[in-house]
Amino acid sequence: MNQHPQLPTHEQVEAFVHTHWEQIVADIAQLVAIPSIEDPSTASAQKPFGDPVDQALCCGMEIATRLGLEAHPCDGYLAFADVPASCLRSDAPSKSDKRKHIATIAHLDVVPAGPGWESNPFVVQRKEGYLVGRGVLDDKGPAILTLWAAHFFTQPEFAPFHNLRVLLGGNEETGMADARYYQSKFSAPDFLFTPDSSWPVVCGEKGSYNALISFPLQADGRIVLVEAGTVRNAVAAHATAVVRATPSELPAAKNISYVPEDNGYVRLFAEGVGGHAAMPEGTKSALGILTTYLLEHGIYTPAEKRWLEFQQRMHGAWDGSLLGVDATDDIFDPLTIVSGVMYTRDGKLVQTVDCRYPKSTTPDAICAELQKVCAQHGLAYEEIRRGKYLYVDPQSPELQILLDSYAEWAGQHKKPVTLGGGTYAKHFPYAVAFGPEEEPDPHQPEWVGTIHGPQEAVLESSLKRALAIYITALARLLLGA
Repeated sequence: MNQHPQLPTHEQVEAFVHTHWEQIVADIAQLVAIPSIEDPSTASAQKPFGDPVDQALCCGMEIATRLGLEAHPCDGYLAFADVPASCLRSDAPSKSDKRKHIATIAHLDVVPAGPGWESNPFVVQRKEGYLVGRGVLDDKGPAILTLWAAHFFTQPEFAPFHNLRVLLGGNEETGMADARYYQSKFSAPDFLFTPDSSWPVVCGEKGSYNALISFPLQADGRIVLVEAGTVRNAVAAHATAVVRATPSELPAAKNISYVPEDNGYVRLFAEGVGGHAAMPEGTKSALGILTTYLLEHGIYTPAEKRWLEFQQRMHGAWDGSLLGVDATDDIFDPLTIVSGVMYTRDGKLVQTVDCRYPKSTTPDAICAELQKVCAQHGLAYEEIRRGKYLYVDPQSPELQILLDSYAEWAGQHKKPVTLGGGTYAKHFPYAVAFGPEEEPDPHQPEWVGTIHGPQEAVLESSLKRALAIYITALARLLLGA
């Protein structure tokens, strides 16, 4: 073997991406075709997240095997694929080097498609230079990029000294039990990145706090049912309510429609602007629109009015200032809080709470304030989960490698960023999120959607550049050159 491994040149990386691009797109499409949403109805000991997620994990392993990687299941929680030991260099780049374990992790589960798509969300479309489909950006497209990046290092001329493992998760969107399970079975990698966020490098992630708030339906009430949203970590784009009312009590309003039903009931519909709960700026909660309409037009009893007034505090400001939980600091953006899902169960209206907090506050403080506010409005409160914030020193050697690799292909140096979304990085001792989401393009077509929303789309050129960045970064981490 070459005693002095050389990093791949830009020309070599570009040739690799160009040569294999159509197959890469085909692999993304194959994964997107599987509606891998957690399905408790088909869950089992062997398939903890249900059949669709298991199908996606099996598909990911099949692709990994075709690419010359050693693929392994992990009890249905996730899968992983290693660059084979036979592909590794036997000699260390320097006498002091010891083999490290480098890893990536992307997820193959997705959020529900929801309404608003112009085409089948589980059939990848090519449109105006974009790939469109549920998961093309979050996170099936990036997952395929990591598999192909690993395949690059099965080439003898780029044989790595350090080990590379590509992890494919199955539960990122609804709990990250996959990451916790992996940690219970295997040693943590020496360094890991997840391609499930923004460029250039995410060095910090806010803490997370989740709760449920419930309100009993009133026997003599006017509100019979309210439903909104699909997942707790997305702002609801659609909401509906069944109320006791006549059409004459329901004046026309923007983003509100209704249809009369039998026995004096009316079904109301509200349309909002959805988006990720960690980035609510620019969204408009359909649940907030709907409850504001009911409050403004007197569709309530006294007890229901208190509930509707609470909804004004919940949806009136995404920074939590109306709830008394707002916070900010010198590292993170301000706290965010949204209620993404509402449903009717066991005679109660139940809603989720998704809060992302900076280091200047604590889950205890958030819990205490929300409990107090709920008590004021006659609501029941239940804490579900709390998670710590993450911060990694941007000057650490591995982060500098990622930053330099991004700068090479982007043509500019950028400072690391922090964000509100929680990624897999929180579940490993030394890990960060590393692309591939770009800053919003003000000139992009109006139909282009975001992650967790309809018309999820990503520029093919953006994915091509991301693959080049990942290959370059991994080469520096793996070759020891």
